[in-house]
Amino acid sequence: MLRILHGSDLQMGRPFRPRAAKALRQLAFELDPNLIVISGDLTQRAKVHEFQAAWKLLEELPQVPIVVTPGNHDVPLYRFWERLLVPYRSWNRTIPHELDSVTVVPGATVVALNSASPWRAIVGGRLTQAQLRFARQSFDNESTDGIRVLVTHHHFVCKSAGGGGRPIPDAQLILKQIEEMEVDVVLSGHLHRTQVAMSRDVVPGESSGIPLITAGTATSRRGRGEERDINTVNVLDVMEHQIRVTPHLLENNEQTLLSFGRHFRDATPYA
Repeated sequence: MLRILHGSDLQMGRPFRPRAAKALRQLAFELDPNLIVISGDLTQRAKVHEFQAAWKLLEELPQVPIVVTPGNHDVPLYRFWERLLVPYRSWNRTIPHELDSVTVVPGATVVALNSASPWRAIVGGRLTQAQLRFARQSFDNESTDGIRVLVTHHHFVCKSAGGGGRPIPDAQLILKQIEEMEVDVVLSGHLHRTQVAMSRDVVPGESSGIPLITAGTATSRRGRGEERDINTVNVLDVMEHQIRVTPHLLENNEQTLLSFGRHFRDATPYA
């Protein structure tokens, strides 16, 4: 079994909660994951010291492969000259990960795409066709029989009100391409609340669709909707024909169990 710990929106800076970080560290060691995914917004204002603090926190988690991708808060907002000219300077100085990356572990190939769009959006995100070609090639280059995981910061569907902005533009077109890549699950953040959707919510068709799993905020006080003032992470347990998703409330370790079938062309999700 492959276990993935999925967190998002650390928001290192003024909204950061040290007690939530302590709970995250404790839970991570209890869960003993094989892989950790942080889907963006490591910082609040993209300052070097915020990135340094975020990376220090991640280094205190279990020493397993980690996947990180930028969010809209990881590019400067008020330092407009930096946003226009060198938006990822602080990231590149402190985070030892490419903006778009591929990570291979036993049982999974994980492609992370940077959906932040410093020149075209402030809150929202975008993906380019060049990035999607990178994802397709990365998946095709790996001969592993494991699952295919795509990570972005921004979401493809918003099932309820509560903030977070609009989904990625052209979500239907992009999700159709992601389905063609035979991706098994998409992990994202940005909404500051846990959400479980399916690609068929956006792309109608006969296939069962891909689970679109959004994590809440792991360590900030910026939870939204039903998770206002709450910190959460998701745990994915990957078995031969099933992906089980368990959201965890960090401070009291409550959990809700959700299960899906592996993404096959004619598969039907588990209840």
